[in-house]
Amino acid sequence: MKRYRIAAIPGDGIGGEVISAGVEVLTALAKRQGNFTLAFDHFDWGGAYYKKHGRMMPANGRDLIKSHDAILFGSAGHPDIPDHITLWGLRLAICQPFDQYANVRPTRVLPGITSPLRHVKNRELDWVIVRENSEGEYAGVGGRVHQGSPLEAATDVAMFTRAGVERIMRFAFKLARSRPRKLLTVVTKSNAQRHAMVMWDEIAVEIAGEFPDVTWDKMLVDAMTMRMVMKPQTIDTVVATNLHADILSDLAAALAGSLGIAPTANLNPERTFPSMFEPIHGSAFDIMGRGIANPIGTFWSAVMLLEHLGEQPAADRLMQAIERVTADARFHTPDLGGRARTIDVTAAVIDALHGANS
Repeated sequence: MKRYRIAAIPGDGIGGEVISAGVEVLTALAKRQGNFTLAFDHFDWGGAYYKKHGRMMPANGRDLIKSHDAILFGSAGHPDIPDHITLWGLRLAICQPFDQYANVRPTRVLPGITSPLRHVKNRELDWVIVRENSEGEYAGVGGRVHQGSPLEAATDVAMFTRAGVERIMRFAFKLARSRPRKLLTVVTKSNAQRHAMVMWDEIAVEIAGEFPDVTWDKMLVDAMTMRMVMKPQTIDTVVATNLHADILSDLAAALAGSLGIAPTANLNPERTFPSMFEPIHGSAFDIMGRGIANPIGTFWSAVMLLEHLGEQPAADRLMQAIERVTADARFHTPDLGGRARTIDVTAAVIDALHGANS
């Protein structure tokens, strides 16, 4: 029997609630499948840890999790701590050193959920956004000088390397090839950013030559937002820079019904380091402790975690359970216009895993 070790890092806010639900569902699923086991190691890193120790995670934190098979992450963000400290001190402190350069964000309208777009049917919005996750606008290159004076200046330099762009572009083309439509949109801003984005475009053309069976097009990021709203059926797989895909994927989640249902995989495709899986919603301190956080984004992230581990039958069973539960409005949390609680959705998904009321 296969045994997997999962590092569970709830982080801040509702992260603890949704990760607890995710662990409960994954444990029930592993027991139901019977051909693998999951052992969870819990790490209390985040804002509360920072208040005690002056840092978001211990200095040897990555050493503690680098041998795990995967990481299940909740959220980073605390109202008492500047956002750049929480982000760079925890999430990015894991993603970048572990070279999780492919951030994959599937989006579709799940059964029972209504898109805010008029006339959009479920299969007309079925996308995967691939986000370059290691450099670009979030490379961390820059600084501030003359702070507090009239001469103060600050820079954040977007760094793009040929190696970084080639590997994310190749990853996106491979992913597009694996999907039925074999369609990829390369998002850019090369009309205004005439150096790095022009290189991005040139490399896209080069890599496209390796995938003659994939149909692809190019779209400026501002025009892409309009296309996502006006012509969602023309989109399938998308690849974009760290910043552009970060923004577009939040828009995508909203168009699919709620940020609460959207998953993310931060992948190290070469498997040199563990990959990390997380819902894309934030820490949502405004609803923390109220028991109404939507755990679907975490459950869907768990589907991606299982796929990464090679446990496809288990991943399929969990996705079917998720869809069965979202189809029933009784299990819609307030972000979806319902009154269900986190524990209600979790229990319903576990029931669906076992075929209850089938």
